[in-house]
Amino acid sequence: MPYNRAMAKSKSKKSADPSATIAVNKSARHEYFIEDNYEAGLALEGWEVKSLREKRVQLKESYVLIKDGEAFLFGCHITPLLSASTHVQPDSTRTRKLLLHRHELSRLIGAVERKGYTLVPLKLYWKKGRAKLDMGLAKGKKEHDKRASLKERDWQRDKQRLMRSH
Repeated sequence: MPYNRAMAKSKSKKSADPSATIAVNKSARHEYFIEDNYEAGLALEGWEVKSLREKRVQLKESYVLIKDGEAFLFGCHITPLLSASTHVQPDSTRTRKLLLHRHELSRLIGAVERKGYTLVPLKLYWKKGRAKLDMGLAKGKKEHDKRASLKERDWQRDKQRLMRSH
């Protein structure tokens, strides 16, 4: 069979695997204007990785802080499995270190300390067998901004419904 460049390209493209997503923080986009996204690795223990594979994690009340030039994830609740090892004492809401490049950290430090931004965890997912956290550089929304975004979302949904019916 002759070599076909189009076939080679189609094989190399991988679609985003929906099972790669572990958890999504849906309330973050409601509460904040997300201006920029960053991907960070997580320093995890063995029992935490097993719980992530079972999708026993909650990002809703978690947040990211930068201390001493390092980023940490606070408030992320990872429920330990019952079948976890007996000699490990799991702490479900412990502080987890985020792994970022130095230039990313310096950019985030500047934005958070000088410009008044907040770091919000948006999504936890698998990438090449490693757990990654997608976090957003965000500014808080006021109450009227939240109402306007809800109204806009409802209008987009109604518009799609109208387009489908005609």
